[in-house]
Amino acid sequence: MNQVQMSLPANIVSHPLLTQWFGLDHLPRLTVYTGKVELGQGIQTALRQIAAQELGLDLTQIHWVAGNTAVAPNEWYTAGSLSIENGGAALKSALGFARWLFLQAAAKNLGVAVGLIEIRHGIFSSSTSPSNRTVSYAELASQVNLNVPIQGSIEIDQSLQQVKMQVVGQDIARDDLIAKLTGAAFIHDMVLPEMRHARMIRSGHVLSTIETIDLATMKALAGVEQVVRSGNFLALIGQNEALLVDAAAKAQDLVTWKTPPYVGVQTDTESMLLSSPSGTEVVYEHGSAQPVTRTIQARYTRPFIAHASIGPACALAQIKDGQITVWSHTQGPHLLRDSIAKALRQEPHTVQVIHAHGAGCYGHNSADDVGFDAAFLAKETGFSIRVQWGREEELAASPFGAPSMSEIEAGLDEAGRVVRFATHIWSPTHIARPGSGGGLNLFGAYMIDPPHPVDVTKDNPLPQGGGLRNAISLYDFPQQILTHHMVPQVPLRTSALRSLGAYLNVFAMESFMDELALDLGQDPIALRLSYLKDPRSRNLLTEVALMADWSSRDQLPEGTGLGVAFSRYKNAGAYCAVIAKIRVEEKIHVENFWCTTDVGKIINPDGLANQIEGGIIQSMSWTLKEMVTWDQQGVLSKTWDTYPILMFDEVPEVEVKLFDQVDQPSLGGGEASAGPTGAAIANALASALGIRARHLPLSAERLAQLISS
Repeated sequence: MNQVQMSLPANIVSHPLLTQWFGLDHLPRLTVYTGKVELGQGIQTALRQIAAQELGLDLTQIHWVAGNTAVAPNEWYTAGSLSIENGGAALKSALGFARWLFLQAAAKNLGVAVGLIEIRHGIFSSSTSPSNRTVSYAELASQVNLNVPIQGSIEIDQSLQQVKMQVVGQDIARDDLIAKLTGAAFIHDMVLPEMRHARMIRSGHVLSTIETIDLATMKALAGVEQVVRSGNFLALIGQNEALLVDAAAKAQDLVTWKTPPYVGVQTDTESMLLSSPSGTEVVYEHGSAQPVTRTIQARYTRPFIAHASIGPACALAQIKDGQITVWSHTQGPHLLRDSIAKALRQEPHTVQVIHAHGAGCYGHNSADDVGFDAAFLAKETGFSIRVQWGREEELAASPFGAPSMSEIEAGLDEAGRVVRFATHIWSPTHIARPGSGGGLNLFGAYMIDPPHPVDVTKDNPLPQGGGLRNAISLYDFPQQILTHHMVPQVPLRTSALRSLGAYLNVFAMESFMDELALDLGQDPIALRLSYLKDPRSRNLLTEVALMADWSSRDQLPEGTGLGVAFSRYKNAGAYCAVIAKIRVEEKIHVENFWCTTDVGKIINPDGLANQIEGGIIQSMSWTLKEMVTWDQQGVLSKTWDTYPILMFDEVPEVEVKLFDQVDQPSLGGGEASAGPTGAAIANALASALGIRARHLPLSAERLAQLISS
């Protein structure tokens, strides 16, 4: 064959065999393997659409295997809005090659050239076939060798033209929702043979140690079959979950903990970060210095925030012949497998992790921690174990979104143009997942006897960034300087939460752009457009202004305002512009959001819109309500009363307009709207009351402070 070779995606390079992605063990359905997992974001449907498009199938003709470490490829984490961008690209390459192999076999069977074959619903046919025959994947299975390296070429890519059905780009409903809505699909609903329930008894801090414990009374509590203690790792085991929950509440009063002294008393985010030891590094410098006439400077902060999933973490584990199987709603099954094995001081092949659907995942929550809890307890007791964390444990012991601060200084020339844009970022790590930097990063692993050492915290460098994500401005400023102040130790454990540092960095940058516009007497959108050359960026801002009737914003009633914000996630992903309309009374009431989004080629418009809308609503909750509180004994915000999130009756009208760029690569959109939403609310507040809010959250208490000052 005369083929022009094409480069293959990184996930294919690391998993080059077709059998790692595609199989024929469930005929007549075709098996597709992926390391990307469903977290509630609808990615299972979108990836299956890509698979169906490549193979010419209906979704029902696919046997889908995701996140099973025994058979699925290791695609690292389902995170960073990379499932379509990376995972989808890998499936497209692997299954496109599979399609090509089957087309060759079909051509021989039908006696026609490949270019004369059409694929529909898994059937190969040709109007020019001498016998007018058709043939299916199942009928061709014995004629195709799958145990070969995946190839990429223009010819293979162009054979997609033989698929005569359109699956990608369609609003295909998620097929996982019915089971979830009826309470049958979540990991919490799983039951294993001879299963025991377990409840953890622990402090909310990873370095807490047991001072005193009344084991005799604890073992005598109703419903307790066994108490497992290993160092500072403590759990109750029993057959009746309800009795065990009651026992766990009583057991908390039978143990006292010693907490590390540096936890200290809570202060505001700015003081906490500035008083903590930090490293300082200039990580980005572009352009040359120009004369500066005056400067404008501001600081913006966000506190610790929680994942606050409505469904708490859960995991199940089973041990058989020394092999441990863990069912987990983790984002990274292979990384969790390796970390659990290392924590248990076993080889990775002795542990299998199978992904199961959880109830809400927005980053590195407690799913990995509870997975280790279950595995350790299964090994210690020999029982099949189900561990579910309680609400207070979930809000106190899970990793938190990192507190962050951005200080921005703009240097202006005589004409009022920005010629220097300098940003300083203070933040602890946003990336402390199992496997990150070679660390375990599992709560329970630090508590067992002998304990594993607490991992040294690092953060993602640019261009992906953790605390630095979206800290480089997209605006065309002649000189940009970015300085990172890495804060290695803060009072609470931090890791990845939806959009990582991008939420605060976009909040800061887009708030600052409005402050610049006010200082210069310019329209906020006009100012942005004057520094933006990229046509896709300009298009989103122009279109969202039309959707929200931006030009009439000066005619709004007193106490009502519009605010705008824009970003491109990670400066390389989805584009998103948001306008918020708010009304201010004793607190901020958000009435409307208008949003424009460009993710390149859209796989599932409805699924994408859901992700953008969900990001807007969650960001609204962060922006108006959410903040973790603590004292020397640990986290205080352990209930919905002390850690409120947005209520269903507070959800405003949201209108999203998607721009389908069919000739552009697909980009992930799951985190694109978080940063612009927060900034749009703050800018709307400034428009409504003339008050600039720089420190999150913009709660009723914060609003009262701003008004009084």
